[in-house]
Amino acid sequence: MKLRPEEITSILRQRIEQYDVETDLAEVGTVLQIGDGIARIYGLENAVAMEMLELEHGVVGLAFNLEEDDVGAALFGEWEQVSEGEPVRRTGKVASVPVGEALLGRVVDPLGHPLDGRGPIEATETRPLEFKAPGVVARQPVKEPLMTGIKSIDSMTNVGRGQRELIIGDRSTGKTAILIDTILNQRDTDVHCIYVAIGQKASTVAGIYERLRESGAMEYTTIVSAAAHEAAPIKWMAPFAGCAMGEYFLFNGKHALVMYDDLSKQADAYRQLSLLLRRPPGREAFPGDVFYLHSRLLERACKLSEENGGGSLTALPVIETQAGDIAAYIPTNVISITDGQIFLNAELFYSGVRPAVNVGTSVSRVGASAQTKAMKKVAGRLRLDLAQYRELEAFAQFGSELDRATQQALTRGEKMVATLNQPQYDPWPMEEQVVAIYAGNEGYLDDIPTAQVSRFQEELREHMRAEESVYEQIRESGDLADDLAEKLNGEIEKFKNGFNIEGEDALT
Repeated sequence: MKLRPEEITSILRQRIEQYDVETDLAEVGTVLQIGDGIARIYGLENAVAMEMLELEHGVVGLAFNLEEDDVGAALFGEWEQVSEGEPVRRTGKVASVPVGEALLGRVVDPLGHPLDGRGPIEATETRPLEFKAPGVVARQPVKEPLMTGIKSIDSMTNVGRGQRELIIGDRSTGKTAILIDTILNQRDTDVHCIYVAIGQKASTVAGIYERLRESGAMEYTTIVSAAAHEAAPIKWMAPFAGCAMGEYFLFNGKHALVMYDDLSKQADAYRQLSLLLRRPPGREAFPGDVFYLHSRLLERACKLSEENGGGSLTALPVIETQAGDIAAYIPTNVISITDGQIFLNAELFYSGVRPAVNVGTSVSRVGASAQTKAMKKVAGRLRLDLAQYRELEAFAQFGSELDRATQQALTRGEKMVATLNQPQYDPWPMEEQVVAIYAGNEGYLDDIPTAQVSRFQEELREHMRAEESVYEQIRESGDLADDLAEKLNGEIEKFKNGFNIEGEDALT
């Protein structure tokens, strides 16, 4: 059999045209040094900041320091198994977390892995950890209230949708209690809650989960937990993961509330991470960009304009102070970033004022623009009465004779403090708060013994619920018009005439 040259040529040409070599180009580096959850990697010249890196044993790295000779990466997972000389691959993806409705009702870690033992999360979307905050043009003013259900906060240091309101105070002064009550109060609203627990004991987070689940609040809540035993990179990442989950609702025209409990621990984790990466330390050994760490996180909370969907992301960051020192480095940083702060005072807490909100140092920079008309009417008078009371309280301790006006101001202040006292896990609807504060402002409590004020308010609340019409009108109109105020006066007087003062106080 004779082969012709043209046949051989055509076969070769066909084979060459059809030849396709599958090339898999991957940039691979080598681990130079590892320890304390930090790896130095050689050979990844084209790595970008915050890029995810793949290491052996299923460990994931995050490129932090892009230096001349190597890349400094924070590691997630069982990094102890990684050893020097092992390969590291670029993924070409920036750090991101799963987001969406599938996360509601779940407890997850900052990487989006479930911690509640209820199987995998079927999330179809992801969002980057770091995302540029919407600009001024894309936003609208904060003017819609986000009710916490706590009388002392909704009346004087109110929170609006899209606001960033700091909760600050010493250890064990009720900061987390305010966050839980706020979540419980969103039950009949369209607000989705993301609670970020940073550096807390796993048992504490489990307790919060049980409380929310029993109250039916987990249906609209996601818990992101970076427990105390976790490495610093996980604690640093947690607030950004929670914020990304909240942004899913923000950019889909919905409303979300994200709570960072607490950012002091995130700052400590970031300090640890930065020192291990050999970044130069500054004040209190924190790195120079610790302010930027919190500002770029909190700036992402906003109320978008109607053209951009009108969604909102409200932030309630928490900062723990040492001995009430709000002039320390991290507290002053976060106070300057946020739109107001709720300062919880340890002395007030231990004297029985719950929640222990210090009216003098607490403020909401959004103010009455994010309050209903009814709340606005009763709250202005309340703040003045309480400020006057705190001022005169110091003079009253000297035991000198006080004139009638001073005694009256002290009495009114005492009654209003008792009115604002509220047990945990019992948020009040807006209309019930308005009626309770109105009763105090109009002097209906002046002749009620202070010890009986909370019982008076509870029974008045039950009486008004039976009469429903007043509550209903305030709820629907959001206002306390003159004719409605007259009707309310009649109802309070009717109730007061039938109110029995009990115990020893009845004799005084």
